[in-house]
Parts: sequence; structure tokens; C-alpha cells
Amino acid sequence: MINKKRKDKLIFLTWLMPGLEIKRWMFLTFTGTVLAVLGAAILLELHPIHYTFEFIKTIARTSHSEITGSAIFVLGLVFFLWGWKRTNSSIITAVKPDAHLLENLYVQRKLSRGPKIVAIGGGTGLSTILKGLKHITGNITAVVTVGDDGGSSGRLREEMGILPPGDIRNCIAGLANEESLVTELFQYRFKTGSGLEGHSFGNLFLSALCAITGDMVLAVKESSKVLSIRGCVLPSTLDDMKLIAELEDGRIIYGESNIPEANGKILRLKATPEELKALDEVILAINEADIIIMGPGSLYTSIIPNLLIEEISEAISKSEAKKFYICNIMTQPGETDNYSVSDHVKAILEHSKYDNIINTVLVNDSLPKNLALKYKAADSFPVPLDSEKLKELGVNILTRRLIEENSEGLVRHSPERIAKIISEWFKANNRKNGRLESLEKRAESLEDKILL
Repeated sequence: MINKKRKDKLIFLTWLMPGLEIKRWMFLTFTGTVLAVLGAAILLELHPIHYTFEFIKTIARTSHSEITGSAIFVLGLVFFLWGWKRTNSSIITAVKPDAHLLENLYVQRKLSRGPKIVAIGGGTGLSTILKGLKHITGNITAVVTVGDDGGSSGRLREEMGILPPGDIRNCIAGLANEESLVTELFQYRFKTGSGLEGHSFGNLFLSALCAITGDMVLAVKESSKVLSIRGCVLPSTLDDMKLIAELEDGRIIYGESNIPEANGKILRLKATPEELKALDEVILAINEADIIIMGPGSLYTSIIPNLLIEEISEAISKSEAKKFYICNIMTQPGETDNYSVSDHVKAILEHSKYDNIINTVLVNDSLPKNLALKYKAADSFPVPLDSEKLKELGVNILTRRLIEENSEGLVRHSPERIAKIISEWFKANNRKNGRLESLEKRAESLEDKILL
């Protein structure tokens, strides 16, 4: 009982937090009500102002001002706080008895003022960083590759003729407002069942919605509502994209799932159809972005496929946003064997037909002391940083600890660390740019005065 009273008190005090944008409208409603009643009384010639002042004069003549003023003030404060508390209780009960309405409202207001971020990629890499980015801004657009043709996504793509839903599903779950039972259900993968084995519930849900609406984008938006995600998830194109890799030994490999299995050095990645049409919403998001992020993730099967869509590469090139590439920590067998950080960046730049695709590359600067032996067994090694070659490519280098703490010696990107690094870097650069703009304006003003 004591805990409940304390909780109710804390919830009530939450109303006093700045930034909710409710108190001002409640006050405006109260003021409007008072003015409306006053206006009606004047129209009816009840002379409310005259009689009110006469009443106040009478009270003032017959009583001590300290006692009268204190009593009226306390009475007004009690009425106000009582009404406020009852309003709070009514709203919370109407929405959901156990809902943290004010906390959620405050968070939403704060996140709505965050930077506009476009995160481009696919696979688990993109969904991982989204889990961190959703805590610094609600203005996120995840642009997902649609070249996947393996596993559950490949089967649904082949049998139903739809875009592969797997990477889209992971990103929706990554942006979900909280880890709830619905989110777990969305990610649940059937382990048995004829025709069901290997499929995830989310993939089937998206496929069913797409079949009903006839539109994968609408299906994604409706699914996003179910999980109350922060931001939005968009496929990079609605075209039936298929990947083709040209290897150093002359082999041509068809299909995203077959490329890593070919075990050859990739010279060039292509896609069919050749003229892929970007989704209009994707181009709009890139044009309005403050930050554009590519990676981490499979270089040739998650990141570069998005850049093969010329409209996307062109929009990124022309954008004035800060452009990050988050480099993988370990090499990926079959895709980036023996690659350095500059090799990753060079591959991205070469596959884009436009310049100014990357401003800054974010590189991990530490590894577990007990690095798991399974990496060596799989021919996966830490990606070496070659700073001089990166400088020749014209990109800035930002080295930080990007991995999560663990005792198993596994290398996993930390969503929280990456989000914090990008947020702090962006704020610091904005302050620096603001000071530079201020100095430039002062210099121009001084120059104008000298010329005059």
C-alpha cells in the first residue's frame, strides 16, 4: 500500500517535468473556460466583475488581509492540485491502468527533437545499431536491402513472389518501443511443422499482410504499428533485385546466398534489373537527413547492394548530412578475406558512381583478450586499420571501443556505445560548425564595415 501511494505521488510529480507540452494546454483550457463563463455573464448583464470586486472590498474591510489572502490562496491551490491529480488519474486509467503515460510522453517529446538519421544496410548489422539509435532519436529511417534469396526469406520470395521479408522484420523488431511478448512473437522461428519449419512468425505475418494489401511498403507500415516502433523501415527498392558477383578467378556467381559460399575474391558486384528504381520515401529521407549511416554488416550482400541503386547513391552524394561508415570488426569469410579498413571503404566508393559517399569511418579500437578460437577456425580475423590509405581516400577516421563486454571472447557490436558515439560526435561537430559560422559572419560584417 505504501509503495502504491509513493508510486502515485511520483507519477503526479512527473506532471511537473518540462517538455511535456501538456501543462500549457491545460492552463489555456482553464483560462478559456473562465473567459467564456465571464463573457456569458457579461452578455446576460449579471455584472460579474462589479459584484466580484464589491465582494472582495467587503471581505477586505471586515477581515485581516493576511488571513484572508492565505485562506484564498490555499483554497485555490488545493482545488487546482486536486483537479490536476484527478485528471492525471483519469487519463492513465483510460489509456492503460499500468501505463507509464507521462514517462512515455516525455521520452517521445525528447526523441522527436533528435537528429534525422538514415541507416542503410541489411542483415543483423543494421538491426543491431537500430536498437541503440532508437534511444537517441525517434527520427530514424532504416533503408533495407532486398537482395536476400536464402532461408525463410528466399523461400517466401520464390513461392509468393514478394520482397524478402527477413531483414525488414529484424529492423522492425530492432526499432520496437520495448522488448515485449509481441516482439518475441514477431521474431519467433518455427522449429517443426511441415511447411512451417525454418520460417519466422514475422516473415509469415509480413507476407500475409503483403498478400492482403498488395503492397509490401503498406505491410511494413502496418506491422510497424503493431510493435509501436520508433522511426520507420523501408525497402530500398520494390524491384525484384537479384545480386551477381564477378570473382577474381573469372567465375560469375548468381544469388546473394551463393556469394559467400563461392570462396573467391569479389571484383565486382552487380544487380538485375540494371536500372533499379529507388523508393520515393527513401530518397526523401536521405534528402532531409542530418546523419547517414552505412554498416556494420556484410559488405557485399548487405551494404553495397543499396548503393547499386543509382538514385540512392546520387542522393547520398548530394546530401549535406554527416556520412558514417561503421566498419566490421572481423573479416567475413567468402566476402572480405584479408580486407583492411581501407579495402572496405574502397569497395563502397568503387561501387558507387558518385563521390562524397563517406565522410567518416568508425573503427573499433579494442578486442577481447580471450578472443574466441572459433573465429580463427572459420578464417575470420580482426580487420586491420591502415590510416594512411584511408587518408588518401579522403575520409576521416574515428576510433572507439565498439564492442560489448562479454566473458566468452565473442565480438559483438554494442548498440548503446555506437549510438552514444555518433550522438556525441554529431553534437560536438554541430557546436564547432556553429562557432565557425558565427566567426564567418563576424568576419563578413567587419569586412563590410571596412569597405564602407
